[in-house]
Amino acid sequence: MQNQAMLDDLDHALVHALQVDGRAPFARIGTVLGVSTQTVARRYRRLRAEAGLRVVGLAAPHRAGQMQWLVRLTVVPAVAQRVADALVRRTDTTWVKLAGGGTEICVIVHSANGTEHGLLLHDIPRTTGITAVSAHQLLHLYHGGPAAWLGRAEVLTDAQRRQLEPESRATTAEATAADEPLLTALQRDGRLGQTELAAVTGWSAATVARRIADLRAAETLYFDVEIDARLFGATTQALLWMAAAPADLDAVATELATHRELAVVAATTGPTNLLAHALCADPPALHRYLTHRLGSLPGIRSCETAPVLRTLKAASPLSR
Repeated sequence: MQNQAMLDDLDHALVHALQVDGRAPFARIGTVLGVSTQTVARRYRRLRAEAGLRVVGLAAPHRAGQMQWLVRLTVVPAVAQRVADALVRRTDTTWVKLAGGGTEICVIVHSANGTEHGLLLHDIPRTTGITAVSAHQLLHLYHGGPAAWLGRAEVLTDAQRRQLEPESRATTAEATAADEPLLTALQRDGRLGQTELAAVTGWSAATVARRIADLRAAETLYFDVEIDARLFGATTQALLWMAAAPADLDAVATELATHRELAVVAATTGPTNLLAHALCADPPALHRYLTHRLGSLPGIRSCETAPVLRTLKAASPLSR
């Protein structure tokens, strides 16, 4: 599956269904989509094997006591791939992207509140070939994380989405040390069965099911879908580093979160206080977005665009 044409309407609907509930049983998805359970299972296996589809269970950073830093590295071209590969292998990193013509690497670094940022303060500055480093703390996520990119979440009707959404109930469950084996397993494969998760955790299957339901209801755990955006027509990606006046920041970011072209919108520290990840059909489409839709927002004072060449690691801190 190397091009968009190899995903048909059913594939798109299945991906959207998994975005609504990454652990929805194939039987329920089949009922909602009007196909058999076997058809859903077969399509899912094919998308995993040929399109890199991956469902991952992730702990919400703000509920897991973590801080997130978006680190921009300027590197000499000869070492870019080596540095990026080293970042991919770490368990405290996500979202490793090669950008800016191959001389820039962007990575999100996760650290527990109140602990030393070892990667930021020690490992990166001592790495040969890195010529500049800037770190921006992620302060607020306006779009992204549990909220899917609209370009792959516009197939199902509202009624279909409601049939797939997990049951909502009031709970304040927080992740604890006892949850670590469960969360680690779900980071690798968010659709692992309860029997497999029971073997990993030492709990009963019923306990596993209850714990996942509690963590999800408390928004401590959510499920995301990783798949190549090019299969949805987005062949051009860019990181947008924007500056807005503090008084305008919330209004601008809230508006940006509604834009179909943006998969992520976040407020950050630093000389630019807004970050967005743009997904567009081609370079002319990106140009139109920047000059027309983005350019029409009066609150944005400046915008730096860094083309994304390749995503080496996505949302899960565990590499494949």
